[in-house]
Amino acid sequence: MLIGLLLCGLLPVAASADGLRVTAVLDGDTLELEDGRRVRLAGIDAAKPPRNANPADGRIWPLAEAASAALTDLALGHRVVLHGPAPTDRHGRLLAHLVREDGLWLQSALLVRGLARVHTRPDARAYAAELLAGEETARNAGRGLWRSRVYAVRDAADPEELFRDRDSFQLVEGVVLAVSKSGGESWLDFGTDWRSDVTVHIGRAAMREVIRAGIDPLSYEGRRVRVRGWITLRNGPMIEITHPDQIERLEREPASAAPQHTGADDESGDDDEGEDDLE
Repeated sequence: MLIGLLLCGLLPVAASADGLRVTAVLDGDTLELEDGRRVRLAGIDAAKPPRNANPADGRIWPLAEAASAALTDLALGHRVVLHGPAPTDRHGRLLAHLVREDGLWLQSALLVRGLARVHTRPDARAYAAELLAGEETARNAGRGLWRSRVYAVRDAADPEELFRDRDSFQLVEGVVLAVSKSGGESWLDFGTDWRSDVTVHIGRAAMREVIRAGIDPLSYEGRRVRVRGWITLRNGPMIEITHPDQIERLEREPASAAPQHTGADDESGDDDEGEDDLE
């Protein structure tokens, strides 16, 4: 099912009320408009080759090609209206939500086909709940990238797997065994030893946003949650929370507590990404 959305409350960014024609699709979530502007679809990441992929080796990445083909089918030659706020990323592209002339919301169309994951940012968080609903539809149906182990939701109880996923964007699920708060920061631990287990860190700036969203991190203790973000290494694998849309509470059954988290040391690792075939 393709979901349309009336984007209320956000002003269009396009210069014309009729929108602008899409003249090129560059990949599964990036396109070019007739006025020369390039737009990155806000709030999602389409399937792509890994960052270290070499285009010259001729390897085919089926999911990346499927995402690009889908966006081409959905957008190329159509008029779209950009909705904001639309910040510019480090590549000079606008980050915006795009609605086709017939009301089709491009982000949702890619998500429900299983060709993208939700990846919001502090400055591009609009419609996070609707985006997550579209992603869940595809994930529950096992569509597209959700059939690939590369994009499978990771188990927070398996720090070794997350160690291998360092420097990549992942979805992680597990029961939070302990929550620590100190100096305006919080740590959510998924294991019994914060020195090696999977940890979620909420810094001071993000804590203000989390509290503003009505969330008390202590309420996650003993609860099953899904977290999305980049895997870094500080002692064990860690995800840094920059805004509340990165955490979803999945259930309410409490679990046993674990030792308190008191701090972390920095480490670094190399990128280790790839993609399975669809078949």
